This record gives sequence, structure tokens and C-alpha cells, in this order.
Amino acid sequence: MKKTVSVTVLLAFLISIFSLGGALTASADEKTPADEFRVGLEAGYAPFNWSQQTDANGAVKISGQQAYAGGYDVQIAKKVADGLGKKLVVQQIKWDGLAPALKAGKIDAIIAGMSPTAERRKEIDFTDPYYESQLVIVTRKDSDYANAKSLKDFAGASITAQLNTFHYNVIDQIPDVKKEQAMDNFSAMRTALSSGVIDGYVSERPEGVTAESVDKNMKMIEFEDGQGFETNPEDVQVAVGMRKGDPDVQKVNGILAGISSADRVDLMDQAILDQPAATSDEEEDTGLIGDFKKIIEQYGMMFLRGAVLTLGVALFGTIAGTIIGLLIGVFRTIPKSENKITAFFQRLANWLLSLYIEVFRGTPLMVQAMVIFYGVAMVFGLNLNKTVAALLILSINTGAYMSEIVRGGIFAVDEGQFEAAQAIGMTHGQTMSKVVLPQVLRNILPATGNEFVINIKDTSVLSVIGVADLFFQGNSASGANFQFFQVFTIIGLIYLVMTFVITRILRLVEKRIDGPASYVQLDEAEEIVPEEK
Repeated sequence: MKKTVSVTVLLAFLISIFSLGGALTASADEKTPADEFRVGLEAGYAPFNWSQQTDANGAVKISGQQAYAGGYDVQIAKKVADGLGKKLVVQQIKWDGLAPALKAGKIDAIIAGMSPTAERRKEIDFTDPYYESQLVIVTRKDSDYANAKSLKDFAGASITAQLNTFHYNVIDQIPDVKKEQAMDNFSAMRTALSSGVIDGYVSERPEGVTAESVDKNMKMIEFEDGQGFETNPEDVQVAVGMRKGDPDVQKVNGILAGISSADRVDLMDQAILDQPAATSDEEEDTGLIGDFKKIIEQYGMMFLRGAVLTLGVALFGTIAGTIIGLLIGVFRTIPKSENKITAFFQRLANWLLSLYIEVFRGTPLMVQAMVIFYGVAMVFGLNLNKTVAALLILSINTGAYMSEIVRGGIFAVDEGQFEAAQAIGMTHGQTMSKVVLPQVLRNILPATGNEFVINIKDTSVLSVIGVADLFFQGNSASGANFQFFQVFTIIGLIYLVMTFVITRILRLVEKRIDGPASYVQLDEAEEIVPEEK
């Protein structure tokens, strides 16, 4: 009987794993169709690219979202796609994920204001440049560096730049500079500058013009020849990134060659005028309350979709993770088999489960997301859907934590109950299902609810693979309208409402399970004298 229970539980565990694998395979993205040209960009680096709510000014719908991408890069991408005779498909991906997405085959090209540096050329190929700019420093008008004329004037300033860009490396050319930690995106840098955390950040002139035009407190510092940064030609150029050995590189070069310098200047000037922040700036200033109302009107539905996705992913991950944790917990309670072969496989399974728990509890969720989402595509050629990948990653991560929570719940059950069940002839399976697990489920309910709340917040980490959760949507909105404080105040309130409501619901469930509050302990109750027969 013990062997039967052991095999049954092990099979149940394996079936659940293979079922997840089957679901993922069924939901995986197909390879890029031959008639599509998939382009990756941030949609948060105006005026090169941004996100908006309509298709105004030639914007293109972002794949898998209700938002649209606009900007100089999008206009260039449209010309390239037309020249190739393909349909343009825009994928919104965080900066750090662009190169991995390209190498994994999830996109065909990066058109995101990327400079073809020597370091990047080792990993991907680049076309001829489609834009050339100059480096500037964006600071505040009221700072001590607002009247700077050269890099020497920024001595002692706290300066940063975007992560994984050559902009961050050239900061070293400023004498006695306080080089701050690189930041993930321009939204973060603009927020840090506005709040006084930094004195400035390195950028390119188009972005500097945008920052200065939409925020009256910011100022772009341009440098005359010999007074600014020393750069290589490719550092200030912007090109299309493509996979190594892609035969379409030369075709794209031919298309770009057909766009005159005058046309490129016109496209950039128009992009600066068309960006959402510049358009909204023309309207009357309605104050802070008016800003909140305007943001809700413009991006309310986008935030709602992000919140629904956040809740859905967190709920699925918590339920699936709890099931995984219960299966592991039950499996580990199975007595050691007397059969040597069965005992060997039990030890092997326990070792593998321990390895799984240690790996997923000992590494950050963001690292797991990058490795699983891009690694599976690069190693096995399987392009997972972003949402499906998010469900898988969060479920596996939660399962590792829940397995330890379940183990603690089992240990909380008095050992005498195991002995009593065995004394009346119950099998191990009957003991677990009828005596132990009902108590375990009640014992772990608070910890499970806490894990659900954590998962709601941790979904923001999955934006690194382009999952359009609530945080991702907030980042897109703030990158478009430059109203960082207002946007993330709204985002924070939405998170707070979600976690507060979930916590209260779980408390009600706990009370429901516990039963009426009129129960009293025996030592508190009056002595009950049994009636005479």
C-alpha cells in the first residue's frame, strides 16, 4: 500500500509538471511569419519612441496591447517595413531586454535609438546609421550648473546616464564628477533630476530638446567643439540592430539610403512636435489635481488593463504555486520504501526537489524571468508568449516558497495525530488526506495570503520581459507625459487598493474556516457534568 501511495503521488506531481509544459507549448508564439517585420523598442524614449492611446500622427499599434507606439523610430520602421514588403509589428520591450529578444528570435530588428558601438557589434549586426546626434547634459534651471559651458563646469556634479549605454561611460570625461549609479530608463533619470537626487544626466540632443520643452524646470546644456564629450563617430550615430548574419541587413541599408538627410531632419522635427508631452503642454495648466484628472482620463483604461493582468497573473501564480508546494510537501512525508530501487528514486527525487527549492529561493525573480523567457528561446528555439511565460515563472517561483511553507504546516501538526491514525489502521495516504492536510491548509492560509499579496507587487519585475502589467503601463505613461510623480502616485494607490481588498477577503475566509467565535477553551468553560442515564 505504501508503494502504491508513493507511486501515485509521484505520478501526480509529474503529471502536473508535464501539464504545465504542454500548456506552455500550446500557447507558445509561432515563429515570425515571413510577411511580418517585428521591431523592438522601449516606447519610452521620446522623441525617438513613445506610447500613446490613439493612432494619431502615424502611430502603430503595439503588439498585444491596446496602446500605440509613435516617434521618429516608428516612422523609420514603417519605411523599412514598406521597403521590405512586410507588415510592421511593434513589440514594446524594456531596454535591457532588446538585445536578448533579438538574439532569441522574438524580434527581427531593434529600432530604438541604439548606437552601433564596438561592444554591441560583437553580439549583433548594425545597418548604416539613420540618425546622428550630439551628446548633451540635461540639468535643472535652478541648479548650480544651469549656466555651464564646458564639461569642466560640471566638476563635483552628480551625473548619471542610462544603463548599458555608452552615455554612462563618457561621464568619466567630466573632471571630479560624482558618477552616480546608472539608471534603467529615462523616466527614472528625469524623476531623479526633478527631485534633486542627481544634478544631471547624459543624453542626446533630441531627448534633451524634449525634456526642456515639456518641463519648464529642465535645461539642456549643449557644448561647443572642444568643450564637450569626446566620442567616436559610431557613438553618436543611431542604427538598426539586427541578428548576426541576417541577409536583410543590406536590403535595409538600401532602404535607409533612400531617405534623404532633409527628410530625416523633418521626421525628427515632426516627432518632437507630435509627442504627447509636447501636445499636452500647449493646454492650460490646471494644477496638480487637474493633472491627476487628465492622467486618469487619458490612461485610466490602460491602467485598468494592467491591474487586471497583474491580479490574474498573481492569482494564477499563487494557486499553481500552492498546488506545487502541497505536492512536494506530501511527497516528502512518504516513508522510505523498503525496496532498494524505489528507495533510490525517492532519494533522487528528494535531491532534485531540494535543488529546485534552493535555486528558485536563492535567485531574484527578475533573473529567473530573463533566463527562462530568453534562455528557452535561445537554447530550445521555443518562443513563449509573454503572459504564458509570466504565469510559468511566477508559479515555479511561488512553488519553491510554498513548499517550505507547507513543510512548516505539516510539522505544526502534532506527531501524536500521526501515531493515532496509524494505530487505528489508517494508511499514510488516508492520514495525510483526512487528518493532516485539512489542518495544514488552515495553518498555511495566512502565509498563502501573504504570498498572494507579494506576488501582486512582484509582477512589476516581469515588466523586464515586456509583460504589460500595472507597473509597465505606468512606466509607459510617465515616459510619454513626463508627469512621473502624478502617474506613479496613481499606480501606487491602485496597488494599495488591490492588496488591501485581497487582505480583507482573506481575513474573512480565515474567520469562515475557524467557525463561530462562541467556541471556548475547556479551561475557560464551566465544568460540564454529564447527565445520569
